[in-house]
Amino acid sequence: MTKFIRLFLAALRGSETNFTSGSINRAIFLLSVPMILEMVMESLFAVVDVFFVAKIGTQAIATVGLTESVLTIVYSIAIGLSTAATALVSRRVGEDNHREASRTAGQVILVSLMLAILMGIPGFLFAEDILRLMGGDERLITNGVGFTRMIFASSPAIILLYTLSGCLRGSGDASVAMRSLWLANGVNIVLCPVFIFGLGPFPELGVMGSAVATTLGRTIGVLYQLYALTRTKGAIQVIHTDITPDTGIVRNLLSLAVGGTSQFLVGSASWIFLTRILSTYGSDVVAGYTIAIRIIVFTILPSWGLANAAATLVGQNLGAGQPERAETSAWRAAFCNMLFLAAVGVGFFLGATPIVGLFDNNAGVVDVAVQCLRVFCLGYLFMAYGMVLSQALNGAGDTKTPTIINIVCFWAVEIPLAYTLAHLLEWGPPGVFWSVAISETLLAIIAVFVFRRGHWKTVQV
Repeated sequence: MTKFIRLFLAALRGSETNFTSGSINRAIFLLSVPMILEMVMESLFAVVDVFFVAKIGTQAIATVGLTESVLTIVYSIAIGLSTAATALVSRRVGEDNHREASRTAGQVILVSLMLAILMGIPGFLFAEDILRLMGGDERLITNGVGFTRMIFASSPAIILLYTLSGCLRGSGDASVAMRSLWLANGVNIVLCPVFIFGLGPFPELGVMGSAVATTLGRTIGVLYQLYALTRTKGAIQVIHTDITPDTGIVRNLLSLAVGGTSQFLVGSASWIFLTRILSTYGSDVVAGYTIAIRIIVFTILPSWGLANAAATLVGQNLGAGQPERAETSAWRAAFCNMLFLAAVGVGFFLGATPIVGLFDNNAGVVDVAVQCLRVFCLGYLFMAYGMVLSQALNGAGDTKTPTIINIVCFWAVEIPLAYTLAHLLEWGPPGVFWSVAISETLLAIIAVFVFRRGHWKTVQV
């Protein structure tokens, strides 16, 4: 136990940044712990905002929902750039070329700011039109346009918080990325009620206060990340000349980012279609499905931490000219993920009813949510491998293959299968749930096949 505690504290401190030698199990643990905690913080951002905004009223919640639905475009680009940043920085660190890794991080900053401005300015100027286009009435627009403008104006902070975390994870400084999210979220938690309700000397801003608090939290988190990336003691050190345009790195970065962005958009679009199919069965079904998905997403956060750890390990070891160690690291991370999700799956299958009961007592809602949880659990063992190996391919710089796999599994299989099972074969909502389990299983099988072929070992980035 003492050894475990020491290792856990080492993971939080980030005492190691190069994982091209030594124990693979130790490397996975040291990387995954801070990445898991980082994922938890990312999920809390949205939860905290909705919790406090809900105290204002339904229109305030609707304003946040409508704005966030359009902001998905910004998040998609941020996630794509973050994926590319991790792949490129980890490869340079593995090559022991820390100067080029720093140069890459500088180009990530430059591209992030340029894209944030390109998206933020139109969002700020046309905030009213955006809310109207999304179906907001005039009263909602009048009360919520300030929130929408502030959120779009904060696009640089949103994108940089993601992309700089990608740089830090790639360099092995996962603990710094974790601390930046803890700092950003801590500020958001404290300031949300202060600005929304006007506590102390501060004015009551309503839903606008949520935007102010979130923006300040993200900005402080980004400033901490910039400090970490420019200090002399870090794994990489960005200097001012690194931010001057380098067309070669920018071209490479954008090429990889397209794949990461596409993967997120493909997945998001498939969930929208599934929700649309389920909506034909009534509000109880949609509510039950929503509750089940929230539970699932929150509990598989550790899996994303392991998947991100695999991406960094693959990138660094390929850079160090050790493709076999890169492959072993990915398989080991996938196995650990399988053990974790197997335990979660058993817990969900046996305790689905009391778990869902914590969120809703409506019998119809509970029944749907329980069915959804139990069916999804049957695909967990496969999902464990699919998540990790897809991210491992991204870490190798092959973002195109996971994108194609996602399109095949989610658009060509999952959506048509959901409609066929639910409507044509009259399975109802369980048909949609089974389509998800089947498509995730197919994704894992394809990912295993592609990964075993090993073409990713020769990708040049």
